[in-house]
Amino acid sequence: MTDYRMNILVCGGTGCRSSEGATLYDELVSLLADKGLEKEIQVVSTGCFGFCEKGPVVKILPDNTFYVQVQAADAREIIEEHIIKGRKVEHLLYTAPETGKKVSDSKHMDFYKKQVRIALRNCGFINPENIDEYVAREGYAAMAKCLGEMTPEQVIKEIKKAGLRGRGGAGFPTGTKWELTRKSEADQKYVVCNADEGDPGAFMDRSILEGDPHSVIEAMAICGYCIGADKGLVYIRAEYPLAIKRLKIALEQARNYGLLGENVLNTGFNFDIELRYGAGAFVCGEETALIHSMEGKRGEPTFKPPFPAEKGYLGKPTNVNNVETYANIPPIINKGAKWFSNIGTEKSKGTKVFALAGKINNVGLIEVPMGTTLREVIYDIGGGIKGGKEFKAVQTGGPSGGCLTKNFLDTPIDYESLTEAGSMMGSGGMIVMDEDDCMVSIAKFYLEFTLDESCGKCNPCRIGNKRLWEILDKISKGNGTKEDLNRLKLLSNVVKDASLCGLGQTSPNPILSTMDNFWDEYLAHVEDKRCPAGQCKAMMQYVIDPNKCTGCTLCSRICPVAAIEGERKKPHEIDPEKCIKCGACMEKCKFEAISVA
Repeated sequence: MTDYRMNILVCGGTGCRSSEGATLYDELVSLLADKGLEKEIQVVSTGCFGFCEKGPVVKILPDNTFYVQVQAADAREIIEEHIIKGRKVEHLLYTAPETGKKVSDSKHMDFYKKQVRIALRNCGFINPENIDEYVAREGYAAMAKCLGEMTPEQVIKEIKKAGLRGRGGAGFPTGTKWELTRKSEADQKYVVCNADEGDPGAFMDRSILEGDPHSVIEAMAICGYCIGADKGLVYIRAEYPLAIKRLKIALEQARNYGLLGENVLNTGFNFDIELRYGAGAFVCGEETALIHSMEGKRGEPTFKPPFPAEKGYLGKPTNVNNVETYANIPPIINKGAKWFSNIGTEKSKGTKVFALAGKINNVGLIEVPMGTTLREVIYDIGGGIKGGKEFKAVQTGGPSGGCLTKNFLDTPIDYESLTEAGSMMGSGGMIVMDEDDCMVSIAKFYLEFTLDESCGKCNPCRIGNKRLWEILDKISKGNGTKEDLNRLKLLSNVVKDASLCGLGQTSPNPILSTMDNFWDEYLAHVEDKRCPAGQCKAMMQYVIDPNKCTGCTLCSRICPVAAIEGERKKPHEIDPEKCIKCGACMEKCKFEAISVA
């Protein structure tokens, strides 16, 4: 980037591309060419900036101007005003909601202030399809240091001292896992990257692979050197076409530079990587199921031990880490274990990437130091709840996590604290809910997901989760009893204790956590036959307030089942037997005369 007078960085992540980001990039390139500025100004398609709520995002360097919600139609104004005349385009700058003032530099935005980017260090800063830009930001320096200056034992010791734990959910110490795999004797070993990422609303690993694929390649090579492996495999879901494309480009570039293949950096070390595609089965995020899938078998988990470190892919010792875990390795080697271990808490070192989603103002990808509280994430970084509504719950850990109330907002984000609170770290999904969310429906939704994604190998998960869903469905339809609540809790604990793998063992978490934290809401469904949030259709009853209804007849005309009757200019009534609870009448009523009882 140094050869150009200015650089225009355009977010090239999947989110921004789906909002015309690619068209915006093409338009900027075309306009610069028309004005003869293509040799002075470079347009770069980067990885995700993280601020997905305000995408497509454009950053101008060197002045660090940050534009949000930029459309292709804005390209000409950016070129003519900012690039040529040196004047910022005010209406494209971010407006701070608390002050109403424009903020031109991302460093001064609350969304970024408390973030520390380690795994995401290059996302949004480099062209992921250009290896030279990765190298310019210390890329492959860690690998060169390991191969040229350190023994495998020294590298593993450094990773252990750093305190890095697996970011895929379990939180197992990474250095220990590498050490166990190294100690396993075999004629062939494998390094596997788990890029399956099946949690609803999660896009952490995808964004790293789209924005910084070389960091994962470099880390896998370092791991191969440490454990004595010359082959690497990236297991990635086929639904990630952009990540796959950029990973393929990065692999080819690394081979061309002598960073993969035979005799890497003339050190005698051989290592190469190939891709294996998953069909989107959530259970294949579990390492033994993932390995079976790569072998061409059904993606089903198996009992451990033996662990993959002893007997994994093709029966050989295999180290499995997820994308984010690998992305932390090069900075640890470059900056030292002490630097990394000084970030975070006593037992949870470093940072964690979260996909912040749901009823929150600043939806996006964030990276915060371990120990940051849920309150800081939701209110300081996330900007609070959409529409000024009341916070109700936050779920961490994806479909296997628990729902935590406002009483837990000051809980520090680390492995132990979240588990103690009744949730879990998981891979990094964080979904925020407001007062309009029904917790019975939320539990039912997540259980339905895990039910669909169960491999069906063990009875507690296959049958138990089906029975749990049936009880929740009965409750949400107003047919539940207090005995059903007792069965729900008892069976949840049985499934949790008796299932074979992590999917089944954690599948009841949304039920147990919502029952613990929202017991009154469950009782309302069972005893009062009422959904406090007004979300369970079977319990809804639309009514018309005769004092507000003017008899305009609009509601009766749009009702698809003719459930509304009444004379013109007189209050109307809804027949509950005919009403299908579609909500069309309430949505169209101009006098707010219709409500849910």
